[in-house]
Amino acid sequence: MAQTPDEPLTLTVHSLPVPEQAGQFDAAKTRSGRWKMMALLLVCAAPVIASYFTYYVIRPEGRRNYGELIDPQRPIPTLSGVDLQGRAVPLLSLKDQWLLISVAPSACDAACEKHLFLQRQIREALGKEKDRLDWVWLRTDPSPLAEPLQQATAAATVLQIDPQALATWLEPAAGQQLRDHLYVVDPIGNWMMRFPADADPKRVKSDLDRLLRASAFWDKAGR
Repeated sequence: MAQTPDEPLTLTVHSLPVPEQAGQFDAAKTRSGRWKMMALLLVCAAPVIASYFTYYVIRPEGRRNYGELIDPQRPIPTLSGVDLQGRAVPLLSLKDQWLLISVAPSACDAACEKHLFLQRQIREALGKEKDRLDWVWLRTDPSPLAEPLQQATAAATVLQIDPQALATWLEPAAGQQLRDHLYVVDPIGNWMMRFPADADPKRVKSDLDRLLRASAFWDKAGR
């Protein structure tokens, strides 16, 4: 039987990647990953952007907001208040709800009582939407609250906080004091509106109604 002559061993040699090409490939992958991440963030933020665009830009002819819009908006700082049971409560824990905030000493003079009454009444007037808005009173001293005042604010979030620390976040209008206004914070945690001193309750409610309608498709009641 004829034998097949021995054939020389052959090796296949693959070309190695050029360092410059490898670097370009890695850079392309990095850029692609960044674009995908940006696209994901944009999709997540789109409902919020759309609601703010609706409120701030697409306005019916002649419409004017009553409260002063804060620009740029100021996020909730990493401060803590103290509740009536003496527990520390981070302000950041108040996020994920609309907040209507008043500021006043614990003694609560007539102007303070008016604000607290206004906050309660406006929240109740929102009807089925009231659970999307929290009534918040930030007390600027640690003095104990009178029992009737505790009962009157049972539905509110009442926190004692250092006024100097608070002043790094909330700010009154020129010529006014911090205690003169009501402040609105959105569910993302941004202070975004300040109502005038001696605010008109109907116009305050009108602004809040519009804010709640504009955000209805992404903001739900509860945290």
